[in-house]
Amino acid sequence: MSESTESFDLVLRREIDVPREKLWRCWTEPDLLKQWFCPKPWGVARAELDLRPGGCCNVTMLSPEGEEFPNAGIYLEVTPNERLVFTDAYTTGWVPSAKPFMTGVITFEDLGGGRTAYTAIAKHWTAADRDQHLEMGFHEGWGKATDQLAELAATL
Repeated sequence: MSESTESFDLVLRREIDVPREKLWRCWTEPDLLKQWFCPKPWGVARAELDLRPGGCCNVTMLSPEGEEFPNAGIYLEVTPNERLVFTDAYTTGWVPSAKPFMTGVITFEDLGGGRTAYTAIAKHWTAADRDQHLEMGFHEGWGKATDQLAELAATL
C-alpha cells in the first residue's frame, strides 16, 4: 500500500487584510512578484510569467551573494483572483523536467470586508522531497515571503 500523497504536502494558511485582487496582482505581475517572492535579503533577478495553462512560470531567485537559482516551470491552472497552480515537472512546451520537485497550489478566498483567506500548498512527489523542502526552511521562508506579499499588496 502506498503512502497518501497528502502527507507530501506542506501548507501555509493565512487570513490577510487585503482584497484577493491585490494579492493576485502580486502573484501575476512580474514587477510586483520580484518585490516580495523571496524572503529578504534574497531577491528575484528575473520573473517570466505567461499566465495560461502551459505558459511558463520562470522565476530566478538571487542569493545575497549574487548567485542565481533558476526555477523553471509552467502553469497548470490559472483562475483569476481565485487559484494558481504551477509545477516544475514540465518546462515550456510540456517538456518533462529532469527532476521535478513540487507543484504549487495558491488559493485566494474572499472573506468579505477586504480580507482574504490565502493558502499556499507545496505538493511533493516523495517524502524525501518534502523533507528536503522542510530542511530548506519552508515554513520560515514561505512565511516571511507571505508577510512581504501582504505588506506589498496593502500598498496597491
